[in-house]
Amino acid sequence: MPRPGETLSGATLERVPGGKGANQAVAAARLGANVQMVGCVGGDANADEALAALRAAGARLEVREVDEPTGIAIILVADDGENVIVVVPGANAEVGNFTVDGNILCQLEIPDEAVREARAQWLCVNAAPARPLVVDADLVVANRYEAEVIGEQRLIAVTMGEEGAVLLEHGNEIARARPPRVDAVDGTAAGDAFTACLVVSLLEGRAPDEALSRACAAGAIAASRFGAQPSLPTAYEVDAILLA
Repeated sequence: MPRPGETLSGATLERVPGGKGANQAVAAARLGANVQMVGCVGGDANADEALAALRAAGARLEVREVDEPTGIAIILVADDGENVIVVVPGANAEVGNFTVDGNILCQLEIPDEAVREARAQWLCVNAAPARPLVVDADLVVANRYEAEVIGEQRLIAVTMGEEGAVLLEHGNEIARARPPRVDAVDGTAAGDAFTACLVVSLLEGRAPDEALSRACAAGAIAASRFGAQPSLPTAYEVDAILLA
């Protein structure tokens, strides 16, 4: 990674569909869930590209076109797979005034008011980018840095990269898992794969320790592949790496 003020050369540039909400919707659909994606795009060329993988995965779309440009993220990926990300929210800042119910997974790349609108039977919030939560979620997913911002939750899965993840209920550990060993290529969307797999596994009725193990496996698979949505695994791939 370049240091402040430093310029590095020799990189390559790729355009890949992404965004936390879209990544997690695609991941959940590939894992076998019945998914509806709610959000906003702009009236620009990026919109079709942003929605293509969602359609291909079979997610139903309730997406509104707004005046702001479709959101993008600039991601620098180092040789060891670590990344840094800058998000340009664009149309994501206009998300709101949707009727949403059922089992809901949302992220914080949208306004707090949109998060408040969720009338969930069961609600999971992926607390990224990190800020204090405005809802009482049934499950929160955060990395160790995001967890410091949001504080103790009723039920929280804290991810720790290659060290795995821990599931805490009212501050008490109820499950811990480590990912299978993979060659890390690109950490982009690994957290989204983890989050979607944890949610789908819990909603399938799996025990917390099994759900957490599956989520760690999904994240590891995503980290072993380049890109955001192209890296997201199917349920078959998660089962296969756990049995290997």
